[in-house]
Amino acid sequence: MVKIKQIIEGKIASLDEVGNGILYSGKDRIFVRHVILNEVVRVRVVKKLQKGYAGELLEIIKPSENRGKVNCGIYDRCGSCQLLHMKEQAQHTYKLEYLQNLCKQAKELSLKCEGLLSMEDPYHYRNKMIIGFQRDKRKKIRAGFYEEFSHTIIPYQNCLLHPKECDEIVQTIVKLMEQMRIEPYDEDSRRGLLRHVILRYGEVSKQIMVVLVVNSVQFPARRNFVNALVKAHPQITTIVQNINTRKTSIVLGNEERVLYGKGYIEDTLCGLTFRISAKSFYQINHAQTEVLYKKAIEKLQLKGNEKILDAYCGIGTIGMYAAGFVKEVMGVEINKDSIKDAKDNAYRNHVKNIRFICDDAGSFMQKMAQQKEKLDVVIMDPPRSGSDECFIRSAVGVKPKKILYISCNPQTQIRDLKLFKKLGYEGKEVLGVDLFPHTFHVETCVLLQRRTM
Repeated sequence: MVKIKQIIEGKIASLDEVGNGILYSGKDRIFVRHVILNEVVRVRVVKKLQKGYAGELLEIIKPSENRGKVNCGIYDRCGSCQLLHMKEQAQHTYKLEYLQNLCKQAKELSLKCEGLLSMEDPYHYRNKMIIGFQRDKRKKIRAGFYEEFSHTIIPYQNCLLHPKECDEIVQTIVKLMEQMRIEPYDEDSRRGLLRHVILRYGEVSKQIMVVLVVNSVQFPARRNFVNALVKAHPQITTIVQNINTRKTSIVLGNEERVLYGKGYIEDTLCGLTFRISAKSFYQINHAQTEVLYKKAIEKLQLKGNEKILDAYCGIGTIGMYAAGFVKEVMGVEINKDSIKDAKDNAYRNHVKNIRFICDDAGSFMQKMAQQKEKLDVVIMDPPRSGSDECFIRSAVGVKPKKILYISCNPQTQIRDLKLFKKLGYEGKEVLGVDLFPHTFHVETCVLLQRRTM
């Protein structure tokens, strides 16, 4: 029986789906961060978990040849890059084997993994950053990320995944907060002004948006703050004040004010220009999103006369790209801000064979089915939680010939594919695209086709 604070040595027997190593002590499993398969390690047992124990890594006695140098000063505390200690090829192998094992385990689906497309230069790829602020023990303002499973900010200077100019802007914001006596928000007392800063970056346009999430409608010295920030970083295109006075972990509030610029940035994806506002969903990895979209459209083998519905369409990215290969596209999205951006994007790109509807995609397809309308293709890209039975039955109800299912969570995708199969739609292959290098996350794409009866 394993005991808390017990020191255990052993070999890492396997890795779980989030990159933790699993070390066995008898029948007990100890989960250890930042290790690699077959490494011999010394750990301290620190916590009982539902499925075993959490272990603190004390020493790597025999390192793996797949271990790489970690050039990040906060890696041990920050939980964002779970695989940064692995060489890039080892990360590729880990994710590919993860997808292959998922397919094998879902025996009733007869799925095969056709491969994983990794990124050539997997650094500085994030086009959206969320930064928190706190005063440290010396009362100095620090900017950074929340430590895993806590509300403590880990201060940082630069991140290997961020564009360098965005990290420089964050450090300037900290200096301006000190100079202008702008207090960071304190979750316990609910006092202080600045809760978060969100930065959005256009990979092609190089435009930068700064979103200041504040705890009050009033923003003292905002004009001086904005002027000083733009003077220090003239590449900033727009600054938006977002007001969030709720006691919540949700970052953005509902009310916004444009303090500088147009209130949005633009970027080019797959040859199309998109308007991106503070609340818009836009894939965080520009280069790999282009890879994903092009592969997805190839899978559909479009002839040019199809009618497509893009569910969860966001600002219309994949729907507008698909519009260049088909007769008609309908984009459905429940978020009003995203639909506004999508309509503007279609207009500015002169895409005339797409229209956008603000509605729940499942409800919209139910109405289509009741009116006996049919579709050739449904494209779906749901959140990490996956889809639900109501949506899936609605999609099947419009009797598309093909359903293209893009997912950022292969486990919920596999779950949904099982229901699709019961309802007459099957996929043969899963394609992985690594949109999230150095993390355990991976994007997947599956083409489902209606079985002939």
